[in-house]
Amino acid sequence: MIVNLARRAHDHNWELDPITRSLLDTDFYKLLMLQFIWKHFRATRATFTLLNRTNSVPLGKVIRVEELREQLEATRKVRFHKSELIWLAGNTFYGRRGMFEPAFLEWLERDFRLSDFELSVEDGQIALRFEGLWTESTLWEIYALSAIDELKSRASLKVLSEFEIDILYARAKTRLWEKMERLRGVPGLNVSDFGTRRRHSFLWHEYVVKAMSDVLGDIFAGSSNTYLAYKHDLEAIGTNAHELPMAMAALADTDEELKQAQYRMLELWQKTYQGELLIMLPDTFGTTQFLRDAPDWVAGWTGQRIDSKDPYIAGDEYIEWLVQRGCDPGQKRIIASDGMDVDTILGLQAYFGGTMRKGVSPADFRRAEDFADSAKWTPGPRIRFSAGWGTYLTNDFRNCNPRGDESFDPVSLVCKLAEVDGRPAVKLSDNYSKAMGPLAEIERYRRIFGIAGVCDAPVAV
Repeated sequence: MIVNLARRAHDHNWELDPITRSLLDTDFYKLLMLQFIWKHFRATRATFTLLNRTNSVPLGKVIRVEELREQLEATRKVRFHKSELIWLAGNTFYGRRGMFEPAFLEWLERDFRLSDFELSVEDGQIALRFEGLWTESTLWEIYALSAIDELKSRASLKVLSEFEIDILYARAKTRLWEKMERLRGVPGLNVSDFGTRRRHSFLWHEYVVKAMSDVLGDIFAGSSNTYLAYKHDLEAIGTNAHELPMAMAALADTDEELKQAQYRMLELWQKTYQGELLIMLPDTFGTTQFLRDAPDWVAGWTGQRIDSKDPYIAGDEYIEWLVQRGCDPGQKRIIASDGMDVDTILGLQAYFGGTMRKGVSPADFRRAEDFADSAKWTPGPRIRFSAGWGTYLTNDFRNCNPRGDESFDPVSLVCKLAEVDGRPAVKLSDNYSKAMGPLAEIERYRRIFGIAGVCDAPVAV
């Protein structure tokens, strides 16, 4: 796939170009969670709100709010196509056909609609709120984030000449090639695209995913973007996210029910998907407390996605927890997904994918050739490692702008669950800086769950 990105960006009439071309243009886990919500919480109402953690960038001034409104209204009019639903019904996901129930797919075709939204600008930042039935509001998360990120990119492209845009993309392509070159040939490496929510644009995202597939071969496991998986015959990657335990905790009536909500969610999930898709995300209220108090059956899950915790620490913690419960860590998987880039991916692969010799640090692994150096490591995974590569795969234009400013740098933008049936939702995270919710509720949750293993680290993306 060869796209003249510079010519398209320079000549295209952006005002007529929809960002959301398909409702499949979302992370695969959102569709799996939507089916879960549809089955168990069909009458529940939910509210999602936007937060720009990079508050030094006034998105409300960078982006024309009316342009965003037009894009969101256009997204509300999009419907699932018959061919897309046939693919969801008949495709094999994680080795299983029929992951989506016929009644659910019929509902998607006949009844699914996105909720209304409220949009304004407050103190220079975009204020965006989605409220309605949980089934109607949940998918807005990815559509909204990708729309805002692309409008930010378009605003920066509009001030460049065609030649400057050509240089911008030439530099970004060179950087992408250099990253892929370092990953190519690394034994046992498994990398997936997790970059939908913070991508530079849809076209760049597609370009990157196709390049990764062509260059890396089996190392590239697939994409979390359902539409790109559908269009390019890739594996669709994903299971579930913080949203589900946050909602179930918010609906709890007692402190004990609140504490147990994180495990009730896993129990209901594994029943819903008949023992498939068993990758847990334990950091919603803190990984250390989650593992410490988890029922024995949780050790039977396939693996763990690491989000906000230092992945070296979190991986070791999970391995130790598995060993204490008589499980072989070599049969389990960890997926690191927070701020991944080449150095981190290679270091984690060395640390978990092989046994490093004494005195060797992850920083010693910088090229594929390093993994062939038997003086540094001996093959044999401690645990199976995968990288979910997001922002720095699909939106790494740092220092690529020929004008020298940082207008193309990614921002840390999130759209999270705020209320469930009128009750506040809270996420504690393994990082104090990522806690979300009313302050009084955050403090109440911390009293109940504790703060063991939680750190305070800067948020990059």
